[in-house]
Amino acid sequence: MLPEPYRLHHRADFSRTVRRGQRIGRRDLVVHALAHGYDGGVGANGRHDQVPDDLLVRVGGPRFGLIVSKAVGNAVIRHRVARRLRHMCAQVVDELPPGTDVVIRALPGAATASSEDLLRQVRTALRKLGLTAETGVSTGGRA
Repeated sequence: MLPEPYRLHHRADFSRTVRRGQRIGRRDLVVHALAHGYDGGVGANGRHDQVPDDLLVRVGGPRFGLIVSKAVGNAVIRHRVARRLRHMCAQVVDELPPGTDVVIRALPGAATASSEDLLRQVRTALRKLGLTAETGVSTGGRA
């Protein structure tokens, strides 16, 4: 189970990550990531104001959100895929910087992919997005 501080809940957080973040596609999933302090908010006067990072309180480390649509399968399959992806997020949470939001969109192939393959795809995507270090990640025996 992924602890509460590591979850995205609000639609605005999902939208911000998908629209403003970087994206990389893998065979069975698409990973969207947004590393940020804060990108501004609406002030009391209704205008968009910049808020300095030191005035914000952000609890927890990197946050993850999942998108598993009906294209993946029926409700049982979708929930199974979501549980597997949450477990993978819990495994990589310590590898990411604290101010990162990650949205993982499952593609139809995620329903039949092995957990090891999905974890490899998640780690590869995060590494290619520059969020994790290349050292310490197995490259399949290549030097």
